[in-house]
Amino acid sequence: MSEEEQRGRGAASVHRVGGLLGDLQAADEQPVAPRRRADAERNRAQILAAAERLFAEQDPRSVTMDRIAKAAGVGRATLYRSFPDPSSVAVALLDEHERRLQGQLIYGPPPLGPGAPAGERLAAFYLAMLDLLERHLPLALGAETGPARFRTGAYGFWRVHVRTLLVDHGVGDPDPLIDIALSPLSPELFQFQRHQLGLSAERIGRSLTAFARELLASGGGR
Repeated sequence: MSEEEQRGRGAASVHRVGGLLGDLQAADEQPVAPRRRADAERNRAQILAAAERLFAEQDPRSVTMDRIAKAAGVGRATLYRSFPDPSSVAVALLDEHERRLQGQLIYGPPPLGPGAPAGERLAAFYLAMLDLLERHLPLALGAETGPARFRTGAYGFWRVHVRTLLVDHGVGDPDPLIDIALSPLSPELFQFQRHQLGLSAERIGRSLTAFARELLASGGGR
């Protein structure tokens, strides 16, 4: 019998028991759900706080579920009820930062938001993404490296944004250019340029600003 069926069977048995006993059983069950929700929220907060420390202190790709559970002081079963793997924990942490940027792209002032030419908006998007990577690189490396990067909701949002800019610019066949335009924002590439080559974020930003304009020019448009 499934857990859901067991819960349903238990609830039915309360209704079958009449009188005071049935009332007491029903009363006892009322606070359980709110307590469980509060416990789950507390556990989630502990997990995310512990994971963020681990991602910042060591190679994010070496963070395991065992390490997260121990650092958070929760059991493995509790951790797996909320997250299937370390990457999903990193995605949850990174999500809030990416949501803020997404809001700026939709509602913010130009050139990041609507109202500026496509080339200027793409350049502003590059600079905003570089700032996000500079601030939260460990999380990005834990969440958006390799093939996993293309499966995140954030990457899907960036694709829609870039495609919109290409179409607005009048690029005849925008789809092949979308991922080319996003490829310089790979966390692994940013880590290589910043921490192995020693390039400054400002220098990378200047190059990407020029790249944005050249990419749109090479793609055609009005």
